[in-house]
Amino acid sequence: MNTDILIVGSGCSGLYCALQLPRDMKITIITKSDVELSDSFLAQGGMCMLKEESDYDSYFQDTMRAGHYENDTTSVDIMIRSSREVVDYLINCGVDFQRDEQGLLAYTREGGHSKNRIVFHKDITGKEITSKLLDKVRELSNVSILEHTTLMDIACKDNACLGAVIRKADGEIEGVSAKFTVLATGGIGGLFKRSTNYRHLTGDAVAIAIKHGVELKNVNYIQIHPTTLYSPHDSDRSFLISESVRGEGAKLYDKNMNRFVNELLPRDQLTAAIYEQMRKDNTEYVWEDLRTIPIDELNSHFPNIVAHCSKMGYDVTKECIPVVPAQHYFMGGIKVDYNSKTSMDRLYAIGETACNGVHGKNRLASNSLLESLVFAGRAATDMQYNAPKVSGQADIAIDNIEAYRDEGALRESYRKLIEDELAAAGSENILQ
Repeated sequence: MNTDILIVGSGCSGLYCALQLPRDMKITIITKSDVELSDSFLAQGGMCMLKEESDYDSYFQDTMRAGHYENDTTSVDIMIRSSREVVDYLINCGVDFQRDEQGLLAYTREGGHSKNRIVFHKDITGKEITSKLLDKVRELSNVSILEHTTLMDIACKDNACLGAVIRKADGEIEGVSAKFTVLATGGIGGLFKRSTNYRHLTGDAVAIAIKHGVELKNVNYIQIHPTTLYSPHDSDRSFLISESVRGEGAKLYDKNMNRFVNELLPRDQLTAAIYEQMRKDNTEYVWEDLRTIPIDELNSHFPNIVAHCSKMGYDVTKECIPVVPAQHYFMGGIKVDYNSKTSMDRLYAIGETACNGVHGKNRLASNSLLESLVFAGRAATDMQYNAPKVSGQADIAIDNIEAYRDEGALRESYRKLIEDELAAAGSENILQ
């Protein structure tokens, strides 16, 4: 198979990248599961934006503070300065952000934010954005989407990525020759006991990068979301109770129904406080009280959360719900520059699998969608600029095809690569 651009992943970053590329480029998107089963569809709270120039310093400092000042300041500036352009593009794609009575964009607030600056669509912002981007991609004649198609490896020579080895839905192993390959495979939550991520997101691109000596950055910077609905079944994907719920007034209680923390602390600090309270109480969860939010607002702003809790047997208008921290976001990943290029030529990484330093050690709530889109767009621009420099494409020869037939063994080897990398970074017990 030959293509100009191979994008691995169908989340918001991969879709946005495809939309920003020229229409005369042949683009192939592969996705490990159904096209809708990406974590981008799961994002609840919203997406940050610079709503006015006077908020720049505050937004910048909130991002830096949440990241423990380990953020790349240039990346943060690029993200914030590009936010209005991204929001305008999304609106033109039909994304229906909440409006106020005057028809202007409405803004909510989450933990770590000093001001309301988050645009949203109810409590399913990720689904609203990603589904509209997917609709636009499906309209493009130059883009092909292959579902249930797995990246097994990349093909490279002399530190240049020539394409990839993929496993198609029918089990066929095939080589894909590409001028550029974009890794947009999402996070590593599928490796954890409790995670808000889909289980099939197991850090494949990160493991492949390790295998081929592609530089990584901050692999031990892994964010735990403080509030997910407690389930006794570890195999379940943890259902996230959005940060926006606490931004709108929800409270946290210990086993005696006493408040024990400021609910709007940055996520890592709040997570630490919840773990400490669970230890003191000898419990597996704490309680979250949504009854502090007016019923009309609960139903209009958080209908998905209300419905899911009801499905699980909780009436949030009448009772508290049990919540527990769970792995949520990977701030580290494959090291990229400001144009999302990795240390290997012709290989890019975007979205959660990449690390451009925006988030530092701890991501500020609702920066993830924005960061993913901004730097996906920059990757598209850079590939378009560099395309004339790539002359010719060679067919991908698969010398060790038998090694790719046993997918289980390959996955286990990739998991081991990530575990060893985390251990080397001092986080050997983080997957427990």
